[in-house]
Amino acid sequence: MQRYQNYVLGQWIDGQGVETPLYHAITGQQIGEASSAGIDFGAVLEYGRKNGYTLRKMTFQERGRMLKALALFLLERKEKYYQISALTGATKIDSWIDIEGGIGNLFANASLRRQFPDLPYYVDGSAAPLSKNGTFIGHHIMVPKEGVAVHINAFNFPIWGMLEKIAVNLMAGVPAVVKPSEYTCFLTEVMVRDIIDSQILPEGALQLVCGLGRGILDTVDARDVVTFTGSAATGKLLKGLPRISEQSVSFNLEADSLNATILGEAATPGTEEFDLFVKECVKEITIKAGQKCTAVRRIIVPENVLDEVQNAIATKLASTKIGDPSQEGVRMGALATKLQVERVRANVELLAQSQQMVFGHLDDFEVHGAEKNAGAFFSPILFRNEKPLQATACHDIEAFGPVATIMPYKGMEQAIEIAKLGKGSLVSSIVTPSNQEAVEYVVGAASMHGRILVLNKDCAKESTGHGSPMPLLTHGGPGRAGGGEEMGGKRGVLHYLQRTAIQGHPTTITAITQQFQVGAEMPEANPHVFRKHFEELVIGETVFTHKHTVSDADIVNFANVSGDNFYAHMDATSLEGTIFERRVAHGYFILSKAAGLFVDPKKGPVLLNYGIEEARFTKPVYPGATIGVRFTVKEKIDQEKRSPEDIAKGIVKFLVDVYDETGETVALATILTMVKKLKDA
Repeated sequence: MQRYQNYVLGQWIDGQGVETPLYHAITGQQIGEASSAGIDFGAVLEYGRKNGYTLRKMTFQERGRMLKALALFLLERKEKYYQISALTGATKIDSWIDIEGGIGNLFANASLRRQFPDLPYYVDGSAAPLSKNGTFIGHHIMVPKEGVAVHINAFNFPIWGMLEKIAVNLMAGVPAVVKPSEYTCFLTEVMVRDIIDSQILPEGALQLVCGLGRGILDTVDARDVVTFTGSAATGKLLKGLPRISEQSVSFNLEADSLNATILGEAATPGTEEFDLFVKECVKEITIKAGQKCTAVRRIIVPENVLDEVQNAIATKLASTKIGDPSQEGVRMGALATKLQVERVRANVELLAQSQQMVFGHLDDFEVHGAEKNAGAFFSPILFRNEKPLQATACHDIEAFGPVATIMPYKGMEQAIEIAKLGKGSLVSSIVTPSNQEAVEYVVGAASMHGRILVLNKDCAKESTGHGSPMPLLTHGGPGRAGGGEEMGGKRGVLHYLQRTAIQGHPTTITAITQQFQVGAEMPEANPHVFRKHFEELVIGETVFTHKHTVSDADIVNFANVSGDNFYAHMDATSLEGTIFERRVAHGYFILSKAAGLFVDPKKGPVLLNYGIEEARFTKPVYPGATIGVRFTVKEKIDQEKRSPEDIAKGIVKFLVDVYDETGETVALATILTMVKKLKDA
């Protein structure tokens, strides 16, 4: 009998006894067993905290490259995971969402490194002036928490559920302890073995618990972060543990919810949107056999097309083959376990007390290529509720399987009211060709939904669908959905960082943030900064340029070259009622002239200038004004080589401060340059 192990304390170990027998969801045959009994979880968490030092010391650039390397490594081995995923009852599409969707999450989070500094910590926002003369300022930094991320996942996504979470905490520099569902942990275990063998992650960055994990939260403390994905009832139970509140442990709850999809009144039968709606509903009922926290549970349609929508969905469900996904034509597999079949059946029976079952049967359905009673099979069920404002069980009871309820609405205001009866959802969607309907629904329903998909024929080909949360967008929702957020691009990474306010002199704050702060010391660069390689540049060093007196000829010549003949520059008779005293120099001339002043033209380490950020024109420049530039090294960001032949280089941001004869700033900008390194690393 295959014994699935735990990876903790730097080694693979068995738990005591057998906590969970593991079964093939299609055949019902036992495929293994798992246990985490006897594990000292206090030691496991402390091991992660102690060994997390390596992760915390890595820069965001290094962590991002690490995630990318891991994603490429796992992608090469994906076929192995597909074979094992089939044991969970998953179809090829189900497995694709779980496996390649999870690996895609690693890629997406790896790309976030471009939004972070080349430091182990993040500099948040802008400096705050705290004194009259500018010698005392404030800022914020965010450092990795010194605990572990404890991830407790539901059974429906044993790969995606792990990777979408660890991608974020690893990017932040925080190690993880992953506890997948004991029922599908065998798939997670196989991937974790590959991850450990790859040696891409530092030791202690990832630990795995395959059994029940009883006691895993008993020793969490304020340094740790706990995330839970699963039922609302279990999530609330865990979040309410005394240890969580006593230690003020950050707890992110992402709970299964009664997600709704709305057919807009403009999406009448015969439109592409009507057909898209039917297709999306059927997909959400059958993919993963409805075992998605984001699956559609409530189908809300205009009352005048209730019968047509019902018939269209039922017709497509009737043609959906249930069975062994390896068999030709099978489009829906089994639920994860027979226990889940029992739970879904019980909730279907409760729902049937107040609404009509119009498609499907609890016992009378056909299974292809497998024995119905041996596997964890369940028929798609479609209920009809003609009075959703009175018969409210469908807004309270979730059957976590291929089950949905169709219901009518009168006007968009009522559709929004019905959607909100779910008391908070992870996702909602509206299918409509009308932007007016889309605006009305989104603005009206957003307060009770974590994500809203607006689907029409224009985006359908590339839309990821109602049920697919995306790595760069938040995943979570208010109320019943748990009130949490995960993923969300940079937002998700920040969840694992501690924000701390820092105060001091601008020179000190510059040293801490590694970003030049106005008012800090500006030692004169010698030689010119364009003569220095990436490693040689120091934050704060400055080129003080020669000066130039702006003339009428400058303005005329720039207008001729640029074609910008805006009246304020060219027609002194049109300035009455404006803020200008006389014709004014073009702002872009000021920046162009600034470049002429600060650039050292000889060939050197600077490879190119590829952008301008935060350009501001702060004071009019009239003919006769004399301008100079303070050109300061603002920030440095390392950059990896894309190939062995690529030039070793980094990105340097320079602050361009253009000032006039009074010493007052007239223009500010940040330019981005690509600078060669000394070493071909």
